[in-house]
Amino acid sequence: MRDFEEQRQSGTVDAGGVDAFVERGRAAFAAMVGRPASDVAVGSQTSQFVGLVAASLPARSVVLAAEEDFTSVLFPFLQADLDVRLVPLDRLTESVTESVDLVAVSAVQSADGRVLDLEALVEAAAAADALTLVDVTQAAGWLPVDTLRADYVVGAGYKWLLGPRGTCFLAVDPSAPALPALAAGWYAGDDRWDSIYGPPLRLASDARRYDVSPAWGCWVGHAPALDLLLEVGIDRIHAHDVGLANAFRDGRGLGPGNSAIVSLPCAPDTPARLAEAGVQAAVRAGRMRLSFHLYNSVADVETALRVLG
Repeated sequence: MRDFEEQRQSGTVDAGGVDAFVERGRAAFAAMVGRPASDVAVGSQTSQFVGLVAASLPARSVVLAAEEDFTSVLFPFLQADLDVRLVPLDRLTESVTESVDLVAVSAVQSADGRVLDLEALVEAAAAADALTLVDVTQAAGWLPVDTLRADYVVGAGYKWLLGPRGTCFLAVDPSAPALPALAAGWYAGDDRWDSIYGPPLRLASDARRYDVSPAWGCWVGHAPALDLLLEVGIDRIHAHDVGLANAFRDGRGLGPGNSAIVSLPCAPDTPARLAEAGVQAAVRAGRMRLSFHLYNSVADVETALRVLG
């Protein structure tokens, strides 16, 4: 990314050459979610893609979602002319009925790391003839999701996918209803470099029709990170991440879990004390959240436990 910015500063950027990084990123995410690259669109923010799904639904369609979910999953539906029904996450799957048109949920909860049984949810939705949208922002990169068969899968790149802010993906199942290409621009064209001037409308025939023009430097930085994740292997990363999380849980007298995220109560000064020791922790929903990934080690766990006493 630094090299790219130096090129930009000197006016020597090869604009067409950046496309190769975008396509590398598209292909890598497609591999992670078990889809062909032609099913994946690229953008910059989760809510932008969730908004396309919300805009595709007929007025007063019934959308079922988890009341504690991240608002990038909720707000696009809540602001639309839809009947949004919110239930606790642990009641989501059992609440799927034939009156539901779409279920929208995060695969892993941002606030506390709870992992949803996606297979059970998708099966329940299919039995009720409901569509599914799954946000994998807190899952892709450490949790294997290559068998996830949701109609729409969205994921931001700046979390577990190790990207800079400004990259996002949307996988659309070919059997799912088409989405409105509300943000269509030249990058959504069938031949993007032949789609930069004038009519007629000539959008790509696959998921690229939902592409938005990329923030170049972000994709230059993200493609190598995605390649690295695939090279290491998501299964190996999953074992590493959850292993560290469980080592931390064990040190705090907690039972083992199935998430790379640990959430627990903390004193107000705890995050600052951890930061002084070189450990960054977030406070979400009034609790401290620690997230363990492939760049973490047992030494980090030991440091966190020592600070917490």
